[in-house]
This record gives sequence, structure tokens and C-alpha cells, in this order.
Amino acid sequence: MHFSELSIGTLLLFIGVLMALSAYFSGSETAMMALNRYRLRHLAKEGHGGARKASRLLKRPDRLLAGILIGNNLVNFTAASVGTVIGLRMFGDTGVLLAPVAMTVVFLIFCEVAPKIIAAERPEWIAFRSVYLLQPLLLLLRPAVVFINFFANGIIRPLVPTRTEDVEPDTLTQDELRTVVTDGVSMPEQGQSMMLGILDLDKVTVEDIMVPRDEIVGLDIDADMNELIQVMATSRHTRLPVYRETINNIVGILHLRRVVRHLQSDGMTRTDLLQLTEEPYYIPETTPLHTQLINFQKEKKRIALVVDEYGEIRGLATLEDILEEIVGEFTTSYAASLPEVHPQPDGSFVIDGLAPLRDINRTLGWDLPTLGPKTLNGLVLEHLEALPENNLCLAIGAYRIETLQIKDNVIRNLKVSRSTTPAAVEGGHDGVE
Repeated sequence: MHFSELSIGTLLLFIGVLMALSAYFSGSETAMMALNRYRLRHLAKEGHGGARKASRLLKRPDRLLAGILIGNNLVNFTAASVGTVIGLRMFGDTGVLLAPVAMTVVFLIFCEVAPKIIAAERPEWIAFRSVYLLQPLLLLLRPAVVFINFFANGIIRPLVPTRTEDVEPDTLTQDELRTVVTDGVSMPEQGQSMMLGILDLDKVTVEDIMVPRDEIVGLDIDADMNELIQVMATSRHTRLPVYRETINNIVGILHLRRVVRHLQSDGMTRTDLLQLTEEPYYIPETTPLHTQLINFQKEKKRIALVVDEYGEIRGLATLEDILEEIVGEFTTSYAASLPEVHPQPDGSFVIDGLAPLRDINRTLGWDLPTLGPKTLNGLVLEHLEALPENNLCLAIGAYRIETLQIKDNVIRNLKVSRSTTPAAVEGGHDGVE
């Protein structure tokens, strides 16, 4: 039967069926391409039928797109031919001119834009249902798909550079994963913070988290025995370095649990103390935290002495310090763990000059620069390029800093406030406190 023998109503019904098929192809294309690949993998592993079929089809997106476009173009061109017949029978030669315009507007609205908007909003709902028709359709059109892809790939290959790296197309870089954790994952804030802490481990070195040399609590083996016992009894740490004369001459690491049974006996000598110590474990100050975490596990150590390139001891790092980079401080509040920060009534803070910048940023939610100097004193000295003779005020970015006490070549105390408009360096006050 020829189109000219069909009634107008039948032809309009045929147009409606073709419009539905065109909308299906357009929506399916958008939905399949808009699927979240990582959620798709998860659902497929969970046994979701639609997700499994969609995952298999997306392994060859060129064949998927070719099959959808073949079907869509067949439907659209057929609809255009039927629309021309309707226009000719209803309006004569004028209808032949009007039919393409009318069909373009109708198909653009109802078969392209609207279905794609819906598919973009609900890709899973549409994709996981459409695959049950797409899969057999692609098998039916396979010869045509292979033929078209052969020529299409031949044209594209010279224009698109060949992938030289053996990289999965759906893998994420570390920065992309950070964005996913920050903006694309629904989880408690604490869990999110822990995941970000893990991602940041390779950006932080042992030097950034170590206890500085001047703050190391240790035992001078040549000191009076009663004094050594007092230090051990009042120590907040379970492991203490034992040294002779200076901290650079470490003789071992003492676990205080081993000392308890000796203290309960008649007495303890220096020889007993030395016999209880373990060999010290040294690490370079430039070691990334993720590497050191593995090294602690491999060496079965919990404490290490940090040395520079000349072998001088720079500080002390523990397994707990690294874990705190991931889970946060183990104390109940940052204020309790950083007594060097003292809030003032005017909103500023009086801060110890030797307080680590990273700890200040954590405690106050600030973003003082941490590349370079590790302490607030070091940051100010780097900015001034000299040790000030008198107290002064200066601004570093959005932070207004006033020196309060300079002693022993160190800025001991500073008053810091955060402002919205950076200020210039101001004149100093008379005298040094």
C-alpha cells in the first residue's frame, strides 16, 4: 500500500509513532551518556540488571552512539517524508514547502529538546529501562553499525592523537577525587575531613608535623637519678628519647612501661635504664607522610627522630602525629591541644611565636602560608627579612600581626587578627618588651 492511499488520520498516527521513537532515541542517547560511571559500576556489582546492561553497552560507546543515531535518523527522515505527503495532500505545493519547517519545529521541541532535558534530569531512570530495547536493537543493526564505524573511525583517527598512556578513561586524578569528596559525596563532615586528610598525606612532609628539637622531652642519662625518675613520673608521653649531654647524642628510646616493674623493686640504676632502651629510629625531614606511615608499619615503630641532610636532629615524629593529620586531634578541642593561642576581647589572638603555622590554621580556621617557615616567628622573619629591633605591626595577606615580645633572637609573642582588607607595614612601637 502506498502512502498516497492512506487516510490523513492514519498518516498523522504514523507521525505520532515516529515522534515517540525519535524521542526514545534522543532521550536514550542523553541518558546513557549522562550516567555516573562510578555509580554505574557500583550498581552493576550489586546485581542491578539495567546497570549491568548499560555498563556492557558503554564499553563500546562508538557502537552505542552509531546504533542510536542510525535508528534516530531513519525515524526522522521517514517522518519528514510522511509529513511532506500530508502537506501535499492538504495544501498542495504550498504544503510541500511548509512541511519541512513544521516538522523541524515539532520534532525539535517534542523529540529532541524535551526528551533530552528529561533524560539529563533522570538519567538512571531512563537509561536502565531503555537498555532492554537498545540491546536487541543494536544486535539487529550490527552490520550497519560496523560499516558506519569503519568509515567514521577512519576519518577520526588522523585528527585525534593516539592515546600513548595506558590509562583507564574513567580513572580520577587525586585533585579530581578531592573535588568528588568535597562536592560529590553525601557523608558526615568528620568522615569527609578524614578522607581529605588521607589525600593530603603526600603533600605534607615529616618536617611539617614533627615536634621541634627545642620542645622534645627526653632523659639526659648523666642527670641525677631522682631527677630522671621525676621526669618519667610526670611525662605525658609513653616513649622518651634518652641522650647524653645533648639531644644530638641519642643513646636510645625508652618505653616507660618497661620502667614500672623496676621502680617497684629496690631501685633503678643508669645501667638498668640503658638496658631498657631500644635502638633509635631516624628518618629524613623531607619524607612524605604517606611514605612514613607505611615505614612505621613496616619497621613496627611508633616514634622516630627527624634528621636533616647533615644528620643533625631537627625534631621528633610519632605515629600519632600522622594519624592526627587524618582523623584530627585526639583531644576534645583544638584549644586544649594548642595552649599557645589566647583569644582576646577585641577578636584578635595572642600567639606564641614558636607555634606551628599548621596548628594555628587548624585551630582558628585560618590560611596562613605554610610553604617555607613552619612557625609564626619564622613567617614574620621571612617577611621582614631581618629580626626587628623594636616591636612593630605588619600585614601578611589578610592578617594583621603585631609583635609583643622579642627575646633571645626570637619573636616570643605576637598579636594576630584577620582583616578583610590587607594593610601595609606600619611603624614600630618604642622599646622591646
